[in-house]
Amino acid sequence: MTATLSFAAPAVNPAFAPLQQYEGTWQVTRTESGTPAAKPYRLVNRCVALGIYFACEQTIDNKPTALRVFIPAGSPGRYHTQSILPEGRATGLDSLEVAGNRWTFTSRRQEGGNITYFRSTNVFLDKNHIHFESAQSPDGKQWTVQISGEQSRVPR
Repeated sequence: MTATLSFAAPAVNPAFAPLQQYEGTWQVTRTESGTPAAKPYRLVNRCVALGIYFACEQTIDNKPTALRVFIPAGSPGRYHTQSILPEGRATGLDSLEVAGNRWTFTSRRQEGGNITYFRSTNVFLDKNHIHFESAQSPDGKQWTVQISGEQSRVPR
């Protein structure tokens, strides 16, 4: 008699379902301060759910740029986020709110006694197209868009 062992895949936290949309390869075209960037670049997100964590390794044009970690923040569509850079430094605790097709990342950083607020918004136009804007503010109320652009999923 031979015994066989089988292992079931761990259940993926349903809170991570919206985050799965960002998996894959994207062609990114940016505009900075109203001027088109020199050339589009390729953004790759390799994502995995592990226990209470969801993480995406991000590369730009085959160069690792960050490991983005997401943790559910207690209510549907809200997450704490942390970016870990290739040298191992974490950038600080940030937030993400997913409301339908709109993702809003918010953060703040203190430098020299001043706080600067940051907001990046991704609007999924469909499963293969995203419009994004990154803005900053000295007070969290008046925002100036620094970068905007489009992301298009690259077919496999």
